[in-house]
Amino acid sequence: MKVVVLSGPESSGKSWLAAELHKHFGGLMVGEYVRYFIDHHQRDTTLADIPAIAQGQLAWEDAARAAQPSLLILDTHLLTNRLWSQTLFDDCPGWLDSELLTRHYDLHLLLSPEDVEWTADGQRCQPALADRRAFFQGSLDWMQQHRQAVVVIRGQWQERRRAAFAAVEHLLNP
Repeated sequence: MKVVVLSGPESSGKSWLAAELHKHFGGLMVGEYVRYFIDHHQRDTTLADIPAIAQGQLAWEDAARAAQPSLLILDTHLLTNRLWSQTLFDDCPGWLDSELLTRHYDLHLLLSPEDVEWTADGQRCQPALADRRAFFQGSLDWMQQHRQAVVVIRGQWQERRRAAFAAVEHLLNP
């Protein structure tokens, strides 16, 4: 099983690109638990919600891993939970990093906030490009610090699609 994670700031195309990869390569795709959580609770999240959100994301990921698909595409993972917790609440549960590091991810596709417009959807809260750049940099710094396989995805939508497809193709057929 190969595991691909899409990471990066909001409105950079993670969900769209995860669906495109799933449509093209097959396998299983796991969405963003936090979207389900917000829709279900109909309120903004708090620091106290972060453990439940992270555990929900892990449960979805673990259920997909248990099916042992040849390709698992994750729209997000605990790094995003960690960075959002830090961004919104200047704090995060200490266990997120250790739990994240116990899991194997074959490839991170890190989407840049550059070259695409931010789109409001009722749950997004970082319209400022500077904030999204900081989130991107925090993601990249963590991945480099922990020696994670990462490909940065930039450009307009079709350029992102081509670059992501090429990276996943290379992962599947080196």
